Amino acid sequence: MRALTRIQGSLDRFSTAEAKVASAILADPHIVVDNPINRVAELCGTSAATVARFCQSLGYSGYREFRFDLVGTTSRDQADLDRSNVSTGDIDPADTVADVAAKVLFQETQAIEHTLRELDLTAVDRARDALVQAPDVVIAGFGSSGLTAHDLNMKLQRIGRRSSHHADVHLALSSTALLRPGGVFIAVSHSGVTPEVLGLLREARRTGATTVGITNDSGSPLAGMCDILLTTQAREHAFRSGATASRTAQLAVVDVLFVRLAQSLFDTVNDSLSRTREAVIRQRSDPNFPRRDRTGFPQSPVQSVRKSGNSPVASDEDASTAATLPGAAGDSSH
Repeated sequence: MRALTRIQGSLDRFSTAEAKVASAILADPHIVVDNPINRVAELCGTSAATVARFCQSLGYSGYREFRFDLVGTTSRDQADLDRSNVSTGDIDPADTVADVAAKVLFQETQAIEHTLRELDLTAVDRARDALVQAPDVVIAGFGSSGLTAHDLNMKLQRIGRRSSHHADVHLALSSTALLRPGGVFIAVSHSGVTPEVLGLLREARRTGATTVGITNDSGSPLAGMCDILLTTQAREHAFRSGATASRTAQLAVVDVLFVRLAQSLFDTVNDSLSRTREAVIRQRSDPNFPRRDRTGFPQSPVQSVRKSGNSPVASDEDASTAATLPGAAGDSSH
C-alpha cells in the first residue's frame, strides 16, 4: 500500500507522539525523503525511537523501509501532478472553476489508477467465486459508501441475482440474519470503522456467510473481520474532496468484481440484461406512463402525449429517444 495512504488510514490508531509524526509527514513528506531518522525526529518534536515505532506501527520493518516506500510514493505523485498540469492536488478557496475541474480530475484519476494497480486480483476472483454460488447477497454501506453499495446491489439485481441493500439499519440487520448457507455479505466502508457496518458484519459472521470487505484501510476492524478483502487507494484532500475520490475508487473495485462475475455467468447475464433492458424500453414507450417535463416534475398521461386523431402518440422527443434505445446495448434504468 502507498505510504501516505497507509498513514491516513491509521490516524485514529496512533499514540499522541506518533500522531505528531504523522501530521508532520502528511504536511510535508519531503522531511522524510530528504532527512535521516534523527533529523525527522527533531523536525517532528519527538525522539528517533518514536519515529521508529511510528514506522513499525504502519507495518514497515523500520525507518529505512518506510523512507524507501515514501520516496517512491512522492515521485509517483509528482509525476501524476505534472501529467495533470496542476501544482497541487489540494483545492484552495481561491481556485478558479478551471482549477477545481483540473484538481478533481487529478484526484479521481489518481484514486482509480492507484486502486486498480494495487488491487488484490486473487481476492477479486475469490469474491467472484463466492458470488457465483451464493443463494443470496446482502450489501452494507452508509453515507458515501452507501452509494457504492446501492450501485453494486442494482448491478446484481439486474442480472437476476438475489441481492439486497438497505439504508435502514434494522432492515439491513433483518436481511443479514436471514442469509442462507453459502450466502455472501459485502461490507463497504472507506474508513473500515463505521459502527453500523461492523454490527452488520458481526451478524453476517454468525450466519456463516462469506464476508467480503471493501475499504481503504487494510488495518481496520472491518478488514480483520472479513474473509476476503478488497482495498482502495484513495487519499483525503482539503474540502473533503477525498470523499469523492474514495467513492470513485470503490466504484472502480465494484466494476472489476461485477465484470468478473458477468464473465462467469455470460449466457445468463446476457439474457437477464436483455430482458431488463426490454422492460425499460416497453415502459418508456408506453403512452400512459407518466413522463417528466423540463422542470423534472411528472406529467399526467394527458400532458405527456399529443392527440393525433383518436391515437395517442408520444412526444417527438420521447419517440426519438425510444427509437434509439434498442440499439443501445449498454442502456440501463438509471
